[in-house]
Amino acid sequence: MRVSFPFLSRKQVRIAPPLLLTILYLVLILIGSGALYLPASVTQPITFSDALFTATSAVTVTGLAVVDTGSNFTFVGQALILMLIQLGGLGLMTFAALVLSVLGLPIGLRHHNFLLEDLNQTSLHHLAGLIKTILSVVLTCELVGSILLLTVFVPDLGWKQGAWFSVFHSVSAFNNAGFSLMPDSLTRWATNPMMNLIIPALLLIGGIGFSVISDVSRHRNWRQLSLHSKLMLTGSAALIIWSVAMFAALEWTNPDTLGAFTSPLDKLQVSWFQGLTTRTAGFNTVDIGALHDTTALTVMLLMIIGAGSTSTAGGIKVTTFIVLVMATIAFFRRHNHLHAFGRSIKLEEVMKVLALTMMSIFVIMSGIFVITLSHDGDFLSLVFEVTSAFGTVGLSRGMTGELDTLGRIVIEVTMFIGRVGPLSLGFFLARRTAPRISYPASQIYLG
Repeated sequence: MRVSFPFLSRKQVRIAPPLLLTILYLVLILIGSGALYLPASVTQPITFSDALFTATSAVTVTGLAVVDTGSNFTFVGQALILMLIQLGGLGLMTFAALVLSVLGLPIGLRHHNFLLEDLNQTSLHHLAGLIKTILSVVLTCELVGSILLLTVFVPDLGWKQGAWFSVFHSVSAFNNAGFSLMPDSLTRWATNPMMNLIIPALLLIGGIGFSVISDVSRHRNWRQLSLHSKLMLTGSAALIIWSVAMFAALEWTNPDTLGAFTSPLDKLQVSWFQGLTTRTAGFNTVDIGALHDTTALTVMLLMIIGAGSTSTAGGIKVTTFIVLVMATIAFFRRHNHLHAFGRSIKLEEVMKVLALTMMSIFVIMSGIFVITLSHDGDFLSLVFEVTSAFGTVGLSRGMTGELDTLGRIVIEVTMFIGRVGPLSLGFFLARRTAPRISYPASQIYLG
């Protein structure tokens, strides 16, 4: 579906929804960069490159920062960053639809097509209900999260600063942005029980996907849930258990991370928090740069997987990873079809997963290659930085502030592609043309 702008010329100009959404995100980043560069937004002058990187990180809900958010930006600047996070997390077309819904205005059919692209949907069915679900979930979660976080921030920071910290971190967590107003993220509250419950809860709800939340709200029975919801819920549960257990096992005796805590309960709390944030947001309660190399590799895998489709998080998505695993198992079992929970998965979906995975590998490897051209430092930290940018996670081993101009460009482009989706890049590079000639099948030797 394409949109026409007849007023631009006598001939209609057609812009595909993925391209228009990409343009809108670029415009939002540029506007945000200009606003953050203004004197009213900063406590001390910053370069436009700093403002551009910060705006890109906020719109793509990543959380990587070249300047400290809490000390370098005024209240106005922090509020602008929070607005960019909200717009980028929900999606521009989704946010516009929410505004129209609140005002009681109808959403045209042409705008429905952009919403389908923005929400990664294929049908108009249940779209109106999904928008209402998004509105109620966003307002409820961010409001409740802000209220609950008051119990953490107010005792330490006072009512004025504590209230703002609560709102900022609630919105940042729900949108899986990872932006924090503290220079060391949330390490100050590493063993605070409320912090280890509220932030992960917001991350989970924001990262599970609005389509899953809408499906669960309509069907309380497990059997009535869609295949996507079942795969997403079971896959997320398995990844959470695996990530928390792996982090605890690999870092338990590391004196710079979990080894610094004497209580096993404290170690488990930190493992729980860090195990959840690795797939979605860049909050941390331990020094990421002090992780063992094996742990860093595990974290990079989780950052690539990401969270759910139609969520505020990035990555290739949990369902994509599950289909990849299922396709591999089916090949070795000599099965020609994929089945899960009594449903089959179409070949077109498998091809889409393969295309998404290949484009993701291409983006990550290209980013690593280019960034190493101008950085002769810790290779693992550079790979970690690019992977974090692609997954829009925001975790860093301390490399972000040391990036040169080329390095910043690489990370900005990677964050942007990670937000709009690697498949969008593929659609720009390829044209859909129907084959005019069919050829006889032949065999090639693989593996």
